[in-house]
Amino acid sequence: MREACKFHHSNPLKLYLYPLCRVFQIRVEQGKEGERKEEEEVKASPEFQAPPTVIMFPRQREMSSKVLRRQKRDWVIPPINVPENSRGPFPQMLVSIRSDQDRNISIRYSITGVGADQPPNEVFSIDPVAGKMFVTKPLDRERRSSYHLRAHAVNMNGERVESPIDLYIYVIDMNDNRPEFKNQVYNGSVDEGSKPGTFVMHLAAFDNDDNTTANGMVRYRILSQTPHSPIPNMFTINSETGDIVTVAAGLDREKVSQYSIIVQATDMEGNLNFGLSNTATAIISVTDINDNPPELTSRTFSGEVPENRVNVVVANLTVIDRDQPHSPNWNAVYRIISGDPIGHFTIITDQHTNDGMVTVVKPVDFEQNRAFMLTVVVNNQAPLASGIQSSLQSTSGVTISVVDINEPPYFPTNPKSIRFEEGVPAGTSLTTFSASDPDRFMQQSIRYSKLADPADWLSINNTNGQIITTATLDRESIYVKNNIYEATFLAVDNGSPMASGTGTLQIYLIDVNDNAPSLLPRESQICERINRNAGINITAADTDTDPNVGPFVFELPTFPASIRRNWTVSRLNGDYARLSLRTQYLEPGVYEVPVIVTDSGNPPLSNRSIIKVKVCPCDENGDCTLVGAVAAAGLGTGAIIAILICIIILLSMVLVFVLWMKRREKERQTKQLLIDPEDDVRDNILKYDEEGGGEEDQDYDLSQLQQPDSLEHIISKPPGVRRVDERPIIPESQYPIRPVVPHPGDIGDFINEGLRAADNDPTAPPYDSLLVFDYEGSGSTVGSVSSLNSSSTGDQDYDYLNDWGPRFKKLADMYGGGDDE
Repeated sequence: MREACKFHHSNPLKLYLYPLCRVFQIRVEQGKEGERKEEEEVKASPEFQAPPTVIMFPRQREMSSKVLRRQKRDWVIPPINVPENSRGPFPQMLVSIRSDQDRNISIRYSITGVGADQPPNEVFSIDPVAGKMFVTKPLDRERRSSYHLRAHAVNMNGERVESPIDLYIYVIDMNDNRPEFKNQVYNGSVDEGSKPGTFVMHLAAFDNDDNTTANGMVRYRILSQTPHSPIPNMFTINSETGDIVTVAAGLDREKVSQYSIIVQATDMEGNLNFGLSNTATAIISVTDINDNPPELTSRTFSGEVPENRVNVVVANLTVIDRDQPHSPNWNAVYRIISGDPIGHFTIITDQHTNDGMVTVVKPVDFEQNRAFMLTVVVNNQAPLASGIQSSLQSTSGVTISVVDINEPPYFPTNPKSIRFEEGVPAGTSLTTFSASDPDRFMQQSIRYSKLADPADWLSINNTNGQIITTATLDRESIYVKNNIYEATFLAVDNGSPMASGTGTLQIYLIDVNDNAPSLLPRESQICERINRNAGINITAADTDTDPNVGPFVFELPTFPASIRRNWTVSRLNGDYARLSLRTQYLEPGVYEVPVIVTDSGNPPLSNRSIIKVKVCPCDENGDCTLVGAVAAAGLGTGAIIAILICIIILLSMVLVFVLWMKRREKERQTKQLLIDPEDDVRDNILKYDEEGGGEEDQDYDLSQLQQPDSLEHIISKPPGVRRVDERPIIPESQYPIRPVVPHPGDIGDFINEGLRAADNDPTAPPYDSLLVFDYEGSGSTVGSVSSLNSSSTGDQDYDYLNDWGPRFKKLADMYGGGDDE
């Protein structure tokens, strides 16, 4: 502001800058007096009451050529400066616009442009007669900093008398906006141990006032720092850029991990008397560096480990590190630098406590090492910061004691292999299979037992481990695999607790020639007539192995003599020979040919085997025919013919039976019934057997067996109803009760006797089915046999048989007492 006021007298805006410079001068002179008093003094000064400027329209001159030509204005119209936030009173006159023709004619003035007749409207106005232009309301530079208007002059007829002139109105900035921080809290960080001048973070405040003037020029300063350790002023801020840097050494995260700084931003170039201010908080975190090496809490540690154990923690190492927990600067890494050349131990870091867990990874042996003296060093994952020396407490000694436990006996050679010839008799001593006790410092004894012996060929002495056979060893046994027989034995000590170990004995059995060969195949066939290529290829099977198998010798026995007379054996190679006919023709049949097979063992073994040979007639290809194969089975031609005739007769009988059954079925279906087909039950009766007098029995109307008192219900019976001999599932029809008549004689006795037997039979079904042989249709008019009362007594009257028609005439004559009596 001082620099601006130095050029006050040469500035073309001196009329409008002078009041501001005067205000600045008065404030400097009066120091800390109130702004309100200063502003009132400025307004009362004669300079502030300067008269308004009169703006004239430019004159136009007529040239000799009679052509109107615009001349340069007499002077340049300066911009109109209006301070923002003016308190009025409004409307406030700015300038006066005049035309030099207003002496002759009446002129009307107007203004156009943004702020006049364009939004925002009515900010500026003009007196159309006097030409005075006014501002009607306070202006805000932060909303609009300038206006461009045009002034017009017309006569009473609306005709333009002057060319429009441009008016530029600038809003003069006033310090009416405080600096504003984007955030109220800013976060930054700096490494501990940083040197002075280290950049920390940046803060920035924005002022809406004009930044080309002191109103918008912001300056920064630190108001306070919390905490004050190690000194109250650990940081400083660049007043113009807002960069915070360190100004002192001594940042230590382990002492102070975070600082809170209040930063003030002030406009008017930081003038606390005139400027407006605002504050923000900067949180500075002191980040950790590895400036504290880990320190073991003790110079020595101890632990113990059982021998032959792995993956167990035997000692726990504790460490102190003041760096930030669970960071690479804090995480401990342990190493064993001496005392464990074989690598029995390793140290695992506990991720939560940072302790070191000494763990066994290879089993230790008490008999070899009773204790271990380890040297352990600890470091961090991250290297130490520059200039930091490692602590002597990062190295310690660890003593690990080995605890002796009872170890199981072991067989030094496991599995143990021996070789013996098969056929070793029972009671033979094979070997001594003994175990050793690794516990040399314990006086213990070992006892042996058999754990697995598949063929039960062996036994073991329970004190010295001597192996003795209990049976003959046979290489050809199913328990021998690839000539090796395996048995497993158990060794147990008498320690506390007892421990045991197992050992496997493998016996390789050397083959001896103890199995004679057998002939293959056992059955074959050959043509009855000698042929050039006719013959049977034979070989032998031997369960022994080389050299006790082939080449084999095949020969025919000398007895009986017919064998060599009819057959011959020729050698093909060491394993095969050919059996063929010696004679030109041999009767078809099955022949048992003995063959003697001898192996190549030492001594050789022979076997007399029988091969069944079927001799049969052959076709032109040398294959047995079907008839020939049957003949070879031992049957003559007559027998074969008889068998074929029997087969033909059997097939013919089956065909005749089928044709007879079909014919009978057809007759049964086409035969005319003597009664209504819907009431006929004859087929069902004849289906059982024909026990009557032939066709005469079939002429009876069996529906009359119902024997009702009258035939009216039979005549009125609906068609299509048949009898069912099974118990009906619907209520049975009720029939009229027949009157009691004198005893019918022999037939009555027969019926009553059958009823009594049925009543007393515990196996009889609970319904009338004594004579049920098959399903007989439905809807029979015959009533149930249950209508016969087995408990009734007295004679029955059979006179009603006369009413049943001529077919029951004989029964009526016998029992009805008719006219013939």
